[in-house]
Amino acid sequence: MIQKDLSLSAIVAGFVAVLVGFASSVAIVFQAAAAAGASNEIMASWLLALGIGMAITCIGLSWYYKAPVITAWSTPGAALLATSLQGLTLAEATGVFIFTAILGVVIGLTGMFDRLTKLLPLPLASAMLAGILLQFGLAIFSAMQQELVLVSVMCLTYLVAKALSPRYAILLVLLSGVITVIVAGNLDLSGVTLSLATPVWVSPDFSLTAMLGVGLPLLLVTMASQNIPGVAVLRTSGYDTPVSPLITGTALSTLLLAPFGAFSINLAAITAAICSGSEAHANPTKRYIAGIAAGVFYLLAGLAGATVVALFAAFPHAMVAALAGLALISTIATNLQATTADPEYRDAAVITLLVTASGASFFGIASAFWGLVAGVLALLVQRVRRQ
Repeated sequence: MIQKDLSLSAIVAGFVAVLVGFASSVAIVFQAAAAAGASNEIMASWLLALGIGMAITCIGLSWYYKAPVITAWSTPGAALLATSLQGLTLAEATGVFIFTAILGVVIGLTGMFDRLTKLLPLPLASAMLAGILLQFGLAIFSAMQQELVLVSVMCLTYLVAKALSPRYAILLVLLSGVITVIVAGNLDLSGVTLSLATPVWVSPDFSLTAMLGVGLPLLLVTMASQNIPGVAVLRTSGYDTPVSPLITGTALSTLLLAPFGAFSINLAAITAAICSGSEAHANPTKRYIAGIAAGVFYLLAGLAGATVVALFAAFPHAMVAALAGLALISTIATNLQATTADPEYRDAAVITLLVTASGASFFGIASAFWGLVAGVLALLVQRVRRQ
């Protein structure tokens, strides 16, 4: 079954998803680990645990549901930890991870998350996702200011490939970027060495103040900024995968790997959009291969540890930013269309998009959550006015 569904475009989509995910936020993960006083060995263990957890969930959930279920670490959660773990020990930080994971398992098993997502209108979910992805689309042209020739070549390749061979557009964009960097002499691999990460166990210490002060915000940020947009990606791509098992599975993997440094494994949003779009495969029923491929690359990245970080750092940041933005153009267009398609939800959906895209954060909670709050409030006011 899997052999028949294999395609180069889906495998490339999985690779690009991992490349974008690691390159865009791996530094934040190390900042979070450093805030808790982690050594280099423990930092590598964090990356290994996260890689294993994301590999298991991507491969298992994508294969079982035949949908591109992409998981990731919580980038907003890592940013929260980088500023909140100061003064805590590694044992207390591990206790926080376990506490948050247990709450996630409870939310998944009770079906609370599934019931909440069914109350969310599709235009608002699409608007929130468009607001998140919009930043990546704009980053293409910000990157062009830094590397005019490199990004221009990638953009031109994208336009030509979309017209001639849309299935392999992102692969060709990636190749054009790598070739341009090599020709320009901007690829320095002298700092890249091969090394494997090893797991390091940290026994947890359950501090009530740490669990309430760090654990609860971590849970809220992860649910609002990762899982809700992740569900939106699946829904807007036409997948009716049940939500509760996904939440339970990712939280359970976090719980099992938390002593080794897995602070949060959850549904992905940005990278999931790369694997669930038409660029991954023209047939939606075969895009699950992208999820399985992402899991394999996650595992390899986790095993490689510091080597992966050094390799990503060898490429210009502008190339990675442009690659992510170009890979998401089709998804941005689809969600913008869904945002404004229904006149009944149009104003509320646009408000959701604008608040989300603004990046405004209050009380440590990311703008995606506040975008939904603003959109729902606008929708309620409109309905009261009509009545």
